[in-house]
Order: sequence, then structure tokens, then C-alpha cells
Amino acid sequence: MNMTYNLRREALTNDYEQLIIRPNRPVPLGNGIFERYENPVLTADHAPLTWRYDFNKETNPYFMERLGINCVFNPGAIYLSGKYYLVARVEGNDRKSFFAIAESDSGVEGFRFWDEPIVMPETEDPDINVYDMRLVQHEDGWIYGLFCTERKDPNAPRGDLSSAVAQCGIARTRDLRSWERLADLKTASNQQRNVVLHPTFIEGKYAFYTRPQDGFIDAGSGGGIGWGLSESIEQAVVDREIIIDERHYHTIKEVKNGQGPAPIRTDRGWLHIAHGVRNTAAGLRYVLYAFLSDLDEPHRVTHRPGCHLLAPQGDGSLVDVSNVTFCNGVIARDNGEVYIYYASSDTRCHVAVSTVDRLLDYVINTPEDPLRSYACVQQRLSLIERNRAYLAGADRR
Repeated sequence: MNMTYNLRREALTNDYEQLIIRPNRPVPLGNGIFERYENPVLTADHAPLTWRYDFNKETNPYFMERLGINCVFNPGAIYLSGKYYLVARVEGNDRKSFFAIAESDSGVEGFRFWDEPIVMPETEDPDINVYDMRLVQHEDGWIYGLFCTERKDPNAPRGDLSSAVAQCGIARTRDLRSWERLADLKTASNQQRNVVLHPTFIEGKYAFYTRPQDGFIDAGSGGGIGWGLSESIEQAVVDREIIIDERHYHTIKEVKNGQGPAPIRTDRGWLHIAHGVRNTAAGLRYVLYAFLSDLDEPHRVTHRPGCHLLAPQGDGSLVDVSNVTFCNGVIARDNGEVYIYYASSDTRCHVAVSTVDRLLDYVINTPEDPLRSYACVQQRLSLIERNRAYLAGADRR
């Protein structure tokens, strides 16, 4: 029995270390906007063995997994003191999610989880599930984590064990280790998911990007990405939400859309990454898209590229939920590099790397969706004609 224990522990430890030090390389060519990297930066296999296995020979002679990890995805991201940190959503085999921090020196490989997950304090009304943290360094000096807090719907019919209520949980920290839980955000909406804190004060108030929904899954009358202000962060209340990025029929965001991470400040405006959802014969399809808003009035959108920025790729095998890309973590370095951390199929975390200049070029020079097939063809014909004229002139030169 000891041989079983020793062999399995040694083999699993070796495999784990090889996974952590595995190099990651950018995929050749791509679309010119960003470079995707070949390997996921975090998976369920990145969870430390001490989280999953009982190391006591007497109580676990076969070195069995006791508390399995189903998936690791949807990380918030932040760059501090020369290191890249991801606050990942880790889901156990019991379906409960929790937060855990992984760090890397490079931002594209070598992510290793800290020894223990985050202990997120509960409110008086305990969360049943917490997930999808957005991190932001606010100008008030705190690092805030906004996340979805999920509880069973108290008005669900008897026997309905699926209906839930989602709201925005808020916590803050100085060092990513000690977290202070604040009151949940209050709005007039029935449900709130994908809420993001703007990194600066607006009119002396805390500003929130919201996503009002009628139901846990369905947006219903919720019109898109919202915007609202609150006097306080300790008791955050948004009395009035306005929609700044609407859903539209037969587009990449017809079913719902939501802000991803906090926007990036640039000389041309606030650069946003969001997700859009549409219906397909195979179910909902989640893609990422980008837009730009005014520096002084972040709720006023100035540029809306009509295309998705990043979409699911591959055969979709070995996934938890197919046809999904989701981003709630971005790191923008002072040198202009941008690290986009995104999850695929609610299963694992990936990275794509770009620059502020390239993303601004994309957002400013990519045309908006004209919302009709005929007009889309006209856009494409205009591009073809410009290319024809340019190439003819180049040939003459």
C-alpha cells in the first residue's frame, strides 16, 4: 500500500511541476490585433496537489483525490511590484466556486497558485456561490474586487432548485491577502451580474458599469451595459442606471452583453473589452468585443467596432460549457503592452497579448455594424475598392 502511495505521489508531483514550467509560445500570424498563446495559463490541473489530495499515508494509502477541481476560469487580473496576478474562479467537483490567486513573472507562463485560496468573508445573507471577480486599482488607494454573489431565489416555486438571484458583491484589499467584505451593491434591477467599478471618481462619486437583468439567465428588459454613480462604496447604491452600450437584434450582442474588466485609460479615451452573446442552433455563443468611450465622460461611447474581437476556436472537446469566450481580467502595462486573460468554455484560462496602440487602431478604424446585410456588403465593397486603387497605384510605382 505504501508503494501505491509513494509511486502515485511522486508521479503526480512530477507531472504538476512539469505543467507549471511548461513554456508558452504565441500562435503564428493571427489577426494582427493580438497574439494568442498556445497553451492555457491556468487549468484545473494547476490547482496544488495539497488542495486535492490527502497526504496522510494512514488515511489515504492509495493517494486518492479527495476534493477534486472541475475547472479554473474567468480570472480577474492585476500587475503589482513586477508580478502578474490572476484571481481565478476555481470550481470544485461539488460545483461550488471560490477565488484563488496565481502569480507569474512573465504574464504568459509559469502561473503558480498561492498555497491557500482566498477566504472571502460572508455578509449576513451568506453567498451560496461566488465567482467572476473584476479587479481594479481605484484612485482612492484600495484594490477592489467586484464579483457575482449568487443565492437561491426565495420566490422560486417549491421543488425548483435551480432558480437563483445574482447580485454584485464588493470586497477590497491592500495586498490581495486580507479582504474586507463590503455591502452588496444595491440597484433597482432584479438581477445584477458583470458589474465593474470604474477606476476613477466621476463627479466625486464611485462609478459602476452594470448589467441589469430581469432573470438569472435572461436579460429580459435589460437593455445592455449600464452606468450609474454612487456616493459611497461601503454602502454602494446606484439609484439611476442608464444604458451606454445597447443590445441589438441579429448582432453579436443580441441576447445580452456585459462589461469585461475595468476599462483601460488611453490618450484617446477609455478602452473597453466586453462580452456579447447571441443565439445559435447549438445554444448561446459568447464572444469578446471592444469599444471606446470619452475620457471625461466615460458613459459616452465614441467608437463601436461592429465585429467581435475574439471568439471561440477549436473543436470544443473536453470543456464544461461549449462555445464560450469570456474575459474579466486585463493588465495594461506602462510600456503599452496589454495582456488579455480570457476563459474558454467555462473550463480554463488563456492569454492574448497586444498593445494599447494596436487596440486603439482596431477600435477607431474598424467600422460600426450597419445592422443590415445590404449595408454590410457596401462596407466590404468600399474596402475592396480602396484596396484595388491602392494596389493599382503601387503597381505603377
